[in-house]
Amino acid sequence: MASLNVGNLGEFLREQRRTAQLSLRQLADAAGVSNPYLSQIERGLRKPSAEILQQLAKALRISAETLYVQAGILDERRGLDGVEVQTAILTDPSLNERQKQVLLQIYESFRKENGIAGDGADDSGASGGEEEGPGATHPHEAEADGGPHAT
Repeated sequence: MASLNVGNLGEFLREQRRTAQLSLRQLADAAGVSNPYLSQIERGLRKPSAEILQQLAKALRISAETLYVQAGILDERRGLDGVEVQTAILTDPSLNERQKQVLLQIYESFRKENGIAGDGADDSGASGGEEEGPGATHPHEAEADGGPHAT
């Protein structure tokens, strides 16, 4: 298991808190932790449990897995259903916060459009999406054929 990189986690949490436009006290209240404890986490002095990370993730409206990766609890290379991409975007110092949020929204919209729920789907076509043939029908197209719409 990867070692806990508390300093990196603290910086990441502070960045996410500022992006969410929350004060230290507001995030502490929303996550159910004390203000001094959260401050110590952000400064890299304390190692939060997975449960605390989950509460912080919920309050920040980000995935708990992202925080687990930042904390070193989960290995980033395990294929965490898009977490690697999200983490790469969120931790890229060359992007500003608006760019990060837009990229994340675009990424998620493509994943939803492609129906990717829990698998990495390595067979996604890189040819531009021009899929034709017997297996290329979409659920809405099949319904529009005039068939019965029984429930």
